[in-house]
Amino acid sequence: MKEVILLKYGELILKGANKHRFEQLLLKNIRDALKGMGQVSVESLQSTVYVDFADEAADLDEAMKRLSKVFGISALAKAAVCPYDLEQTCRLASEYLRPRLAAARTFRVVGKRADKSYPIKSPQIGAIMGAELLRAFGHLRVSMDSPDVTVYAEVREGHIYVHPDAIKGAGGLPCGCGGHGLLMLSGGIDSPVAGYMMAKRGMRISAIHFESPPYTNERARLKAEKLAKLLSAYCGKISMYIVRFTDVQTQIRDKCRQELFTVIMRRMMLKIACRTAEKCGAKAIITGESLGQVASQTLEAIVCTDAAADMPVFRPLIGMDKIDITKTAMDIGTYETSIEPYEDCCTVFTPRHPSVKPELESVLQQETLLGEHLLDDIEIERVDIE
Repeated sequence: MKEVILLKYGELILKGANKHRFEQLLLKNIRDALKGMGQVSVESLQSTVYVDFADEAADLDEAMKRLSKVFGISALAKAAVCPYDLEQTCRLASEYLRPRLAAARTFRVVGKRADKSYPIKSPQIGAIMGAELLRAFGHLRVSMDSPDVTVYAEVREGHIYVHPDAIKGAGGLPCGCGGHGLLMLSGGIDSPVAGYMMAKRGMRISAIHFESPPYTNERARLKAEKLAKLLSAYCGKISMYIVRFTDVQTQIRDKCRQELFTVIMRRMMLKIACRTAEKCGAKAIITGESLGQVASQTLEAIVCTDAAADMPVFRPLIGMDKIDITKTAMDIGTYETSIEPYEDCCTVFTPRHPSVKPELESVLQQETLLGEHLLDDIEIERVDIE
């Protein structure tokens, strides 16, 4: 029995004249997600994407796993491809759905006649197939409100596609339709979630990570690269920029007031990030800051930090609490890596009593002690992750 994967659009179905551009980008992202799985046809018709592998032995479960992380898809399901003949379709549906229906107590059938040339209307398709499945599975009862299994029979382009309940997709918009942002990726819980959330809004993601050897070790860097790899399952290829930040931090420690160390450090990071973004074509910086979570994330500290930026700084987590952020990290698979005990450079030289209400004038005065050329010779390495 031929089996395909059906993908349902997310909110891009609401797009108007630009819808075709979103669709083409989504199809590209789908093909990219399935690379290495063999020859595959990916086509879009009537707000449904058909994924059809040439090799019938292709691992559809692995394909479903990959496609569940592609932004722009609201739902996906494996479906049996049945003939236009409803009687034959009923027999094939009984065979295809046997494991699910044998284990269920209640069910319903939903007919969807996308091809209006088909002579049997949607409610009749559901009624006819429902009656046949009741005969085949005598233990079942019909429940239209809360069935254990919903069977869908979709009439489309010369075939009837039969499948049980679809699984939830990643939603959002196709990656790449919302511009290019540079994510300040630490090794913590928050920043990968921030990158994920902006990618879900269609933004292509690059990343920048700061290291301070010998105060941070190689494992901290590998941890950040692993987080970028986990994000790439949702975002596609990520160019990651590794910044040697040791000299900047030691200069701040030696020359600036201790209570302002954190906010000055954040400003230097943001300046470097903006320079890097400009070189790689990104138009915004993304951070994992949440208002009030730590001393550098008070309103006053954020105002001081933002004054160092010459492009927009997006903070998608700004109004979220740690519990919600942690839950999202668990859902997207980054949490276990984030809590590995290899700390990034943000924990180096942390003052005992950082200022929670820094004043920009004082911060700027302290920065004059660092000299104008502190950031000119920063060493940056690029690593491509996919």
